[in-house]
Amino acid sequence: MTTLAATAAQLVGVGKGILAADESIGTMNSRLEGVGVACSAAHRGAYRALLLTTPGLSDGVSGIIYCDETLRQSLPDGRTFPTATLQCGLIPGIKVDTGAKALAGADGETVTEGLDGLRERLAEYAALGARFAKWRAVIRIDESTPSHRAIRANAHALARYAALCQEAGIVPIVEPEVLMDGVHTLGRCAIVTSVVLLEVFGELHDAGMELDGIVLKPNMVLPGKDCMDAASTDTIATTTVHTLRTVVPAEVAGIAFLSGGQGEVLATERLAAMQSLDAPWPMTFSFGRALVDPALAAWHGDPARVPDGQAALAQRVRCNSAALSGVYSPMLERESVSR
Repeated sequence: MTTLAATAAQLVGVGKGILAADESIGTMNSRLEGVGVACSAAHRGAYRALLLTTPGLSDGVSGIIYCDETLRQSLPDGRTFPTATLQCGLIPGIKVDTGAKALAGADGETVTEGLDGLRERLAEYAALGARFAKWRAVIRIDESTPSHRAIRANAHALARYAALCQEAGIVPIVEPEVLMDGVHTLGRCAIVTSVVLLEVFGELHDAGMELDGIVLKPNMVLPGKDCMDAASTDTIATTTVHTLRTVVPAEVAGIAFLSGGQGEVLATERLAAMQSLDAPWPMTFSFGRALVDPALAAWHGDPARVPDGQAALAQRVRCNSAALSGVYSPMLERESVSR
């Protein structure tokens, strides 16, 4: 097994998922403002330190994705975030894209940028301690989108990013997200997700990628949040796994689902429902808001409430780890209320 494959296998290890704490400065500021916390590098660092130092976090989390700012910051005790992450039994990762920008000639569609200078940035991130990276492509469904142009442009960028990561000895998390915004049906989402993943894996194949050194971070197959036709948890789980099985090679190290704006309990329930379905790769989580929103709300920027924020995060991690292990039940959610 290569070093890339070994790291990828660790990221999707049994009973563990990946914590996405990689919000950009602008996004993190808006979330801090939402709970009444002043926006500053110090507060952003304190919030990420709260997450990292949660007792027992490594029991259900394999790695943490940071943004550039956090990877360069230190904890109050002087340890850098990458060093502290490794000492906590976790793998440090880094978001390397610079965001989705308007795609020329494709009205309303985007392509994710950040390839310029990426080789040099990856070398620096590896020196700082990052062992995996993430790049998010954004695909929107409406009456006229996604276009083949947008799908192809984003798939090509993802493959170029992945190739540069593996060249640098860093595991790429490949994230082609089909957004749940809109009125589209479950069936339409399944078709679009299939087409997007086919294009992505075609580009990864052409780029000569080691698939066992890649983690795929896809959306679950969901009806649009404004769709009138609801779908049950079991239907979503079955449709998602069937869609992925038809297009994702068995050699891929694992699937780490994004939450994509689902409520934290719904995301956990749907993840749990997939575990009994036959699949050639581990299926875990790489959640952001679905893990950390309760922690942020409980903390409120108050140093005295750090234990409250950590307890909220620990509870969500317990629930999701239980989902992966086949022992999740609504009783676990009720325990979070009574603690």
